[in-house]
Amino acid sequence: MVLVGLALSVWLTMQGRSDLGFGGRIAILEVEGVISDDAELLEQIRAFRDDPSVKGYVVEINSPGGVVGSSQSLYEELRRVRDEDDVPVIASIGDMGASGGYYVALAADSIYALPGSITGSIGVIMEFPDASQLMGKVGVKMDVVKSAEHKDIGSPFRPITPGDREILTALISDVYGQFRDVVARERKLAPDVVLRLADGRILSARQAKQQGLVDRLGNLNDAVAAAGRMAGLGDDPRTTRPPMPEATLLDVLLGRATSGLLSKLVRPLENANTPRVKFAIPW
Repeated sequence: MVLVGLALSVWLTMQGRSDLGFGGRIAILEVEGVISDDAELLEQIRAFRDDPSVKGYVVEINSPGGVVGSSQSLYEELRRVRDEDDVPVIASIGDMGASGGYYVALAADSIYALPGSITGSIGVIMEFPDASQLMGKVGVKMDVVKSAEHKDIGSPFRPITPGDREILTALISDVYGQFRDVVARERKLAPDVVLRLADGRILSARQAKQQGLVDRLGNLNDAVAAAGRMAGLGDDPRTTRPPMPEATLLDVLLGRATSGLLSKLVRPLENANTPRVKFAIPW
């Protein structure tokens, strides 16, 4: 029985779990790097919601933001956990939790950040390359057959027209208004205060706390302790993380850390030729 228990303990540790699931635990979710796809995190949240031992969540954020849809999706799912499951959700911003990263943090009951964490950057950006002059220099042109004037809006093969810019500006303004509304509602700030802060500026967490955008200055351990207290588990609750993904051939050849870094670098390139509306810092 002892050997079986030890074997089970080792297996659970390899799966990213530190205990057998008895009693209450705080689940730690990671929002790391550019937010480009919400599928993995949504699946992790679903699994934790099905686990009766999970009594609260800490969202560990280190992200400059990303695409609008995925940022909004993660915010909505965490807000649903907070409001429908009636469990604490605490956000912990590490080096950076800006733009879309900050949008995700707005779903939390409380936002913790280090004094020098980069946050803010409340705004929307959409970027298009324009290679038309370069193509003209090398004698290359693109023939386009389209159903209507704006069907190829944002094409890198022609400049943006005044009509294009009007349409895109209206789109950005609408999404920008959605961001401001969420900040005002979740942070309980007056719309004119949010408008003043929502000019794309980045802030240190200490500055953000002074403006009401962050609740506490502290690290991940402080956030876990806060979640534990709110969940009735004390200052030092047991924690659990999503299981590690199964090792791939690339993990074996290069090591998990190196292959993970490569995948984070490659993933944004998959959509590099697709214009996307982003809550993101452009650097």
